[in-house]
Amino acid sequence: MELTATILAAPTAPAAANPRVLIVLPSLGTSVGALWQSAATHLGEVDPATTIIGIDLPGHGRSAPVDVSAGTSEYPQLTMSDLAEAVLATIDRVLPDVAGSADASAASISVAGDSIGGAIALQLALDHGDRFDRAAVFCTGAKIGEPSGWLERAEVVATSGTPTQVTGSAQRWFGEGFMDREPEASAALLHSLQDADRFSYAALCHALASYDVRSRLAEITLPVLAVAGSEDQPTPPTKLAEIANGVSGALLEVIEGAAHLVPAEAPAVAAGLLHEFLNPDAAGATGTGEQNSATLPTASGPREASRDEVREAGMTVRRQVLSDAHVDRANAKVDDFTADFQDLITRYAWGEIWTRPGLEKRMRSAITLTAMIAGGHEAELAMHVKAAVRNGLTRDEIKEVLLQSAIYCSVPSANTAFSVASQALAEMDDEG
Repeated sequence: MELTATILAAPTAPAAANPRVLIVLPSLGTSVGALWQSAATHLGEVDPATTIIGIDLPGHGRSAPVDVSAGTSEYPQLTMSDLAEAVLATIDRVLPDVAGSADASAASISVAGDSIGGAIALQLALDHGDRFDRAAVFCTGAKIGEPSGWLERAEVVATSGTPTQVTGSAQRWFGEGFMDREPEASAALLHSLQDADRFSYAALCHALASYDVRSRLAEITLPVLAVAGSEDQPTPPTKLAEIANGVSGALLEVIEGAAHLVPAEAPAVAAGLLHEFLNPDAAGATGTGEQNSATLPTASGPREASRDEVREAGMTVRRQVLSDAHVDRANAKVDDFTADFQDLITRYAWGEIWTRPGLEKRMRSAITLTAMIAGGHEAELAMHVKAAVRNGLTRDEIKEVLLQSAIYCSVPSANTAFSVASQALAEMDDEG
């Protein structure tokens, strides 16, 4: 299985001693050019020393289809590890030319992928973490969908072709109004789906059917950026929150209004996030890149940090947990009378406590839900139910927290909590 690589953005600045390369991987049904070219162009403008290489999946874009015996429709049942190894082999094949040296190991390589491309990036981080500097995963999950659904889709596409998926993909891929705003970009993506080899598409469905690395996320030691689209149906923000909570130190970003193909729907935003993630020293305390060690608490106690650093770290986490929309609404209501109180919340609740690495955000959400129930704080409870979902708690887990509160807080408190939580979850469903 030989994949084809394409340079999406060549460096325009002098090469460093160790050339920096970003590998980008597409989603199921798309070519890497249709999905990533615009974001790569934006990133090349702000990061001119980096080479951005796109690798097409089997039977997609410029890559050859999987081998199928003549006269049969039996295609290989690939695994995510098979795809990861094929991507790595492609990198090893093309990198010496990109690096301008036979010693390609000197290059600094990061990987980013959307949907199945993000799953491959996670698999590479697990199986070959020593080969990569960083991994950014967009609109994906540690497990995506159910095996039965993927196997059913594989059968349909192998029999009737990829055009059977165009209508459904158009509904799943794009946020509201995108196809009207960007007809050329959406058409290019849907054409790449129509042109994809049916047996290769089916083989990729098999890889997704057997893919589940939820129990292995803690093994990943690379810095990871998880990016979700707020309107994504196949891999909603909770899927990315699960990755961010499972990988130590991972970062989570939710792009409002985007769905399943963030690199194409919001290319400038995707490029900005990648630029800050790949350049943590330049990103600063307010950027998406890794926080400077002075801006966050240690696991065991307080640390040296300025008031502004604590506030900025708190604002970053507050937006991750509550959403940009919620924080923007709260900030819009700030006046001279409430400004100091909002500053106190951001610095102490979010900057001092929620940023601490001693507990993952899922655990902090469960604790906060219990505290809101015990205190009878219904408005705050509704807000933190939604935050708990963003932080990776499942609805069943939220239900268990509320049930346990009936014993330790009181049955009437839990009765009210179930009503508040049901309404909050219904609102999330309505919002998509």
